[in-house]
Amino acid sequence: MRPGERGTAAEQLANLRRAVTALQPLLAEPGLVLTHGNGPQVGNELIRQERAADEAPPLPLWLAVAQTQAEIGALIAAELRPFATPACVLTHVRVAADDAAFDRPTKPIGPFYSEQQAEQLQRERGWAMVSDANRGHRRVVPSPQPLEVVELEAIRLLAESDAVAIACGGGGIPVIRRGDRLTGVDAVIDKDRASALLARELGAGRLIILTEVPAVYRDFGKPSQEELRTLSADEAATLLPELAEGSMRPKVEAALAFGRETLITNFAALESALAGDGGTRVA
Repeated sequence: MRPGERGTAAEQLANLRRAVTALQPLLAEPGLVLTHGNGPQVGNELIRQERAADEAPPLPLWLAVAQTQAEIGALIAAELRPFATPACVLTHVRVAADDAAFDRPTKPIGPFYSEQQAEQLQRERGWAMVSDANRGHRRVVPSPQPLEVVELEAIRLLAESDAVAIACGGGGIPVIRRGDRLTGVDAVIDKDRASALLARELGAGRLIILTEVPAVYRDFGKPSQEELRTLSADEAATLLPELAEGSMRPKVEAALAFGRETLITNFAALESALAGDGGTRVA
């Protein structure tokens, strides 16, 4: 979704058509796996559930993640099909039940509420609510570290075939292990962290992170802004405190967690970045 859009299926398909066009240089490469976010779609799903709560029971957050994984996967597959054989894997990602993030919910999701609504939701549903940028109150949920991609071997088999696997949507459906069962938990896993874990476990040769800007910048948005074309692991680690926590920092952290060549750029600059004339390489 782009700023100002409502998120209709037509809008999302139009955006994906542009994205798939930009991905053309990669579609012929073997072993391509695509991941994606789902923040706006989960927000919309929560709004639907809230407004229909009197007629249909709201579902837990982890199922909203599952629903939007399937929604976006279907849309991506529809646009990929003329050029490749897509296969969407509904992906669960295991987290630790004792992750400290469960005691400190920090990830805002869903719609904004008035102070009175927030107090009611906090009282009736036990939601953690925070004031967000003077625009109202939002629900915050834990964002634990991903530990295991449950469907890893299925994704590996697809990557070794002629299919383009679509996996780990929205960071994956967060689950914890209880005996021989996996149980969904209300959390949101960072998509960049999950993508780095998946890439590392697959033994991928390269991780490409596509974002809003064409490269990583020092002093982003300031007169002293500087585009950084290459970063060693040590340079990237030193730069982390300077980067915005909710945008570029997790992407550079994901590059460090992957531990191999990572290219950070956007769709518009992807072709030139792949040719070595743009983007930021972390290695």
